[in-house]
Amino acid sequence: MAEIQIRFKDGATTQRSLGAKRVTLGRSTGADLHFPEDRTLSREHLAIEPESGVWWAADLGSRNGTRLNGNPLQGRARLSPGDVLEAGELTVFFLDTPSVEERTVVFTAPGSVSPGLEASAHLKLNEAIGDSTRIEKAFLLTSPEAATARLQALFEAGRELAGRRPLDELFPLILKLAARAAGAERGVVMTIEGEELVTRAAMGADFRISTAVRDRVLRGRESLLIHDVASDEAMKASATLIMQRVRTLLAAPLQTDEKVIGLVYLDSTAGRPFTAEDLTLLTVLANIAAIRIEHARLIELEQAERVMQAELRQAAEIQRGLLPKHDPVVPGFDIAGHSEPCRTVNGDYYDYFPLSGDRLALIVGDVAGKGISAALLVSAIQARLHTISEEERPVEQMVARLNRGMGRNMPGGRFITMVAAVLDAAHGGIRYTNAGHNRPLLLRASGATEELGEGGLLLGILPQAEYAGADVLMESGDALVFFSDGVTEAANAADEDFGEARLADLVRANLHRPAAEINTAIREAVQQHLNGLPPLDDVTVVVVKKT
Repeated sequence: MAEIQIRFKDGATTQRSLGAKRVTLGRSTGADLHFPEDRTLSREHLAIEPESGVWWAADLGSRNGTRLNGNPLQGRARLSPGDVLEAGELTVFFLDTPSVEERTVVFTAPGSVSPGLEASAHLKLNEAIGDSTRIEKAFLLTSPEAATARLQALFEAGRELAGRRPLDELFPLILKLAARAAGAERGVVMTIEGEELVTRAAMGADFRISTAVRDRVLRGRESLLIHDVASDEAMKASATLIMQRVRTLLAAPLQTDEKVIGLVYLDSTAGRPFTAEDLTLLTVLANIAAIRIEHARLIELEQAERVMQAELRQAAEIQRGLLPKHDPVVPGFDIAGHSEPCRTVNGDYYDYFPLSGDRLALIVGDVAGKGISAALLVSAIQARLHTISEEERPVEQMVARLNRGMGRNMPGGRFITMVAAVLDAAHGGIRYTNAGHNRPLLLRASGATEELGEGGLLLGILPQAEYAGADVLMESGDALVFFSDGVTEAANAADEDFGEARLADLVRANLHRPAAEINTAIREAVQQHLNGLPPLDDVTVVVVKKT
């Protein structure tokens, strides 16, 4: 069956079965798979759909595009197992073959002979640890040898699991302890990761576990014992278990209080059948193991968070040093810029480069994504632009050269939007080119509004792309506003964007004010629109006013 695995920017993954229907992916809640925090996605970005037994991918007219195996997806393309789609900050892998976990463990449906499961014994966690009679029977009212072995298993579990082991080392240890305690020949430990049940450790292979067992353990929070698979009415329907000569089996939830994080499954083809006392011991061991797993996960998360926060603070300090420390003074113009990251570091970028003849180059850009990787690309862009600006090329040639240099080394799924302009103080004119960025708004003192959209493709998509330039002449009292999509796409609780019309109206109402005050008014209006919600994207505004 066809599936997709979705990998997020932080490395986390989730896997979805495609079934037999069209699946859409986007930012809107109307998409089948929606990711509202990924502002680089369009509301309806991508569709994966079957036709005559073949799967196809289609870009739904998204603003930032979709890439298939590193190339722009044009229209509709046939998918093959192993194909990689990139949409926004997501990487989508198309799968049509069983994963390693599926080859290790397969869940089989109960047979038609007896769909119900009558376990030889079943037990809940509160019964195992809260019933003193059951504890006494398991550990005291039994043979001295059996009691000693079970107590030793508990002591060993406590000693081993109390140590500081990495999470990946815990799973085989848990399985080893459980199998030794019950005298099992085979076993598997699985944990719930998102919506998937993932194999974390296994003794043996080709496990065939009834879905009835799985569901009662995970959903019913029950530990199960089947003394004799061959004589159990429900298990008789499982030909695979009989062929494998599985004689007896145990299964218990990895449970902390009321939260189930996975299961432990044990079976045996020889030796003594498992007993109710084995079931009690496994239930207690699984509870101890689950608590230790959750503790280890918390420690790893805290450690990763501390490292990440330290790195982000250092990166933010470096990045702040790369942004302009003050706005330039250009005769005939009043200029004010500001950039505010939605996280510690910024994927937006703006800068000024002085040129000869009372001219100034002004750059506003946005790297797809956020966080450290976007900040690193911003630093690379700035270094290249400083070098290119010294060549005094026309602005459209400067951007074309930047695109050629970045396109050869751009990581997969990354791109840059940018608008570059050169202000000429002698004539009051501006020459610009727009590489897929939000169109700057030119608000005329006369009341007219213009958009600066001449240019070309996003940077980093097609290295040989050409860019067109255009000229505008600013008159006294006119204001030109450069902005990132963090301004116009800031959405309130009703999912209503701030929008370009609102931005234009705001600037028009403040045309009489200095550039710095207009800039502040825009950012304050965005915050008021969000009404306490955290911004989901970086906010960058540069205002150029003709004096």
